Amino acid sequence: MQEVNVRRVTGYKNSLPALSRHLCSAPSLSMRIQRTGLVAALALLASVAQAAVVTENGYPIMWDKAPAELKDMPTAEDGAVTINPWEYLQRMGMYRLMINHTNQYMGCMGPGPNNSPLWGLPLQLGWKLKSGRLVDPTGATTCGQESGDPMCISPKSWWACVNYYLSVIPFLAAVQAGLIGDGVIKITVQGPPEAAEDYCTTFTDCSAKYPDLMSKWETFFTTVKAASESEATDSEKMNQILGAMWAAQQASLQQATTSCAERQKSYSKPEISFAVSWVGSADYVSAAYFLSNLEKSTRFMAPLPGRVLTDADKPPNVPDLSAEENHTLYIFSWMNSINRLLGNTLVNMWNKAMCSDAAREKGRALLDDLVLNPKFAVSGLLSILTGMATNC
Repeated sequence: MQEVNVRRVTGYKNSLPALSRHLCSAPSLSMRIQRTGLVAALALLASVAQAAVVTENGYPIMWDKAPAELKDMPTAEDGAVTINPWEYLQRMGMYRLMINHTNQYMGCMGPGPNNSPLWGLPLQLGWKLKSGRLVDPTGATTCGQESGDPMCISPKSWWACVNYYLSVIPFLAAVQAGLIGDGVIKITVQGPPEAAEDYCTTFTDCSAKYPDLMSKWETFFTTVKAASESEATDSEKMNQILGAMWAAQQASLQQATTSCAERQKSYSKPEISFAVSWVGSADYVSAAYFLSNLEKSTRFMAPLPGRVLTDADKPPNVPDLSAEENHTLYIFSWMNSINRLLGNTLVNMWNKAMCSDAAREKGRALLDDLVLNPKFAVSGLLSILTGMATNC
């Protein structure tokens, strides 16, 4: 273990001088980058904890306990299915329904039931549960707490609010597209017990509030079905599906960033910083058409921080987080900070470089290196992207 950590530190240290030359000759920026790298190195030496828990028996947390069909959801006397997305298993059940009812159209993604690109979403929800990010951050209620109601999803949680736009919104679009339900059974979604006005609960209501967002999710689900019936190659179908899905996910995150902003105030500065960089990371995975199946999503999510960060934490030097978690905090923060310092240049260069199937494949490999390989020299990223963009 010590040898691994020493190699990680060497990788960070060697990347710093080149990084400074790539970005700017200003001493203040160079010094800030060097300090960040040294802190990251110390963090990686100090980290001894395990990585975050994102799966249970190989699947999202409590996947086997979540409703698998509409008949397993709560039903009113009139036969209407009434889903409470503020209860963890029912929100997870919406994901299970979406995956179960679209798997038949996902043959181009690969054999077996675990290659749907939708797997990243329930894995995210499970990580949020395990890491305490669905708990009421104000402490005013015991929602989400082990000592209270551990299956409760707090409407005061920023993470739960953002996830609403990545769970309820696509679920309503899937129902509207005819992929869930027979068009006869009435399906309703409950609002939270408080601040219900902040959340739409029907396709009609959500479409009125967020027409572009709902349109993108409906387009994704219709694309999934249409692609399976077309004579295009599997590669072409995959690109159509991934392009539509990531466009919808980006739209959800953009809307959530605005709608959920007030809820960020209940968190520590380190947690807010991580949350901002977490949202920003979607710019890179979406442009690269990340293949978010069960296996790949699990690998990318395992290094996420396994608990909510506090004001006492100094990322990426958090002793009770693992080397992998500290590395993720470092990389996410680095990419967000450099992009901001360079006036959005990093994201723009990345988007420009992801101009073809071959380029996106290279982009996915770069993401692998950035997130999962601590020895990867971040100093070379800008020159790599410049070369890729030039070849487009």
